[in-house]
Amino acid sequence: MLTAVTQSGTGRLQLMEGRVNLNAPFTGRTTDTTEEYTEDVVYTPRTVYRRASGTQGVWQEFPAAAAKGGIPTDRLPQYVRLMLGHRASVHRGSEALRVSAHLDPKDIESVDRTVARNLRTASAIDAEAWINDEGRVVRLHQKIHFASDPDIEATLTLTDFKDPMPVNAPAAS
Repeated sequence: MLTAVTQSGTGRLQLMEGRVNLNAPFTGRTTDTTEEYTEDVVYTPRTVYRRASGTQGVWQEFPAAAAKGGIPTDRLPQYVRLMLGHRASVHRGSEALRVSAHLDPKDIESVDRTVARNLRTASAIDAEAWINDEGRVVRLHQKIHFASDPDIEATLTLTDFKDPMPVNAPAAS
């Protein structure tokens, strides 16, 4: 189960909830909610489909690469290794192991070029990852800094790990 909450510096919230396959290729089904809309989203290896929740309208299609945001969701272990390679702090406590690092958007290119391109206007990223006893990334928090725009905070929480699920393009409406 994936839950992602993003808050812009202007206070605008976006919530994404659903089930995804994190092992490449990234696929799944989510519901994305903002103050303005709620939409169903289907991720396939090549295409992302979106339409307003609860409707029978036509699905809008986008290339899968265009749907990536600022978190390399399908490459979380590589992202944590990148953090460790950039003077990360490791915090041990009663909960999951926490790794934190200060990154430059250019650093992320080695993990995911599309995400790095999406973050090219950022000046820095403060990232934290929580890793459970089984070695899984269960939470990721980023504070993305910009020189002339308000910061954006994004939190990705992963729970209820199960076997991969099949995901196909939605049937035409």
